Amino acid sequence: MRCAALVAAAGVRGRLSVLIYHRILPEPDDVNRWDVTAAEFERQMRALRESFSPLPLSEALERLAKRSLPRRAVAVTFDDGYADNAEVALPILRRCGVPATFFVATGYLNGGRMWNDSVVEAIRRLPGPTADLRPVGLGVLDIGDSDRRRDAIAGILGRWKYEAATDREARATAVAVLAGLLPMRDLMMRDDQVRCLRAAGMEIGAHTVSHPILARCADADAEREIVDSGRYLAELLREPIPLFAYPNGRPGKDYEARHVAMVRRAGYRAALSTAPGVAVAETDRYQLPRFTPWDRDPGKFSFRLAVNFRKAMPETVAMM
Repeated sequence: MRCAALVAAAGVRGRLSVLIYHRILPEPDDVNRWDVTAAEFERQMRALRESFSPLPLSEALERLAKRSLPRRAVAVTFDDGYADNAEVALPILRRCGVPATFFVATGYLNGGRMWNDSVVEAIRRLPGPTADLRPVGLGVLDIGDSDRRRDAIAGILGRWKYEAATDREARATAVAVLAGLLPMRDLMMRDDQVRCLRAAGMEIGAHTVSHPILARCADADAEREIVDSGRYLAELLREPIPLFAYPNGRPGKDYEARHVAMVRRAGYRAALSTAPGVAVAETDRYQLPRFTPWDRDPGKFSFRLAVNFRKAMPETVAMM
């Protein structure tokens, strides 16, 4: 009853909730439990269709500005550009009648691998029960079971996330070499899969080239990342790219006011953070909030989404 009441209360007009996904796994994965499976995702999309009003992000933003949003308006987004977005998520989205926007880190298309995935797959493949990672400054890690492997991965990612991008990449590559990890040519999307998403009516947005923490980049490098990703996608799809998502996306930690200004200069019409909450007509269009729907159960998923509708003052960076 409480969930139903909250969903009903979320029906106030003029609020937009934007969800973030990354990967959609074909089957359960004992090492990767932070991404949803295809079955879980389909249940969530059916819950969206039944209890909320899913819209394409561009349309939702236009209607937000015109104050004509339907009740319980939501938009679905994906970050990074994983191949399973096209192979697994797209058929589910089409079956459920839910539109989505895919923010692509263009430097990893066509056979690339992000540094964090190098770490995940390396730790997955190391034989255990311990991993001697002293050559990369990590000591000897306990990876005796799936829980300990996940803990090891979380510790490494948290330790390296805010290092200089070149150092982070070099360390992740070194771990991959220690594990004998071969290149993964099918982890990220190919150009033709991006085109396929667009042809299916989905929206494509930019997410930088190499997914750096913009706040840790020199200004010239940050601007190049912001501009070049949109340019690549515009040439690929032969149309303007109006939407951008900040990598990691935490205001004041992962991006700052100068990066918001760069996104504006690059010609994007809107940009999204990862600050939780809902967008209202007064929300900065270049710092739109999003949240990750962690709950696997459809009822709890709807409950969390309804609670998010009550957070109308998302965190942003102050603009001068």
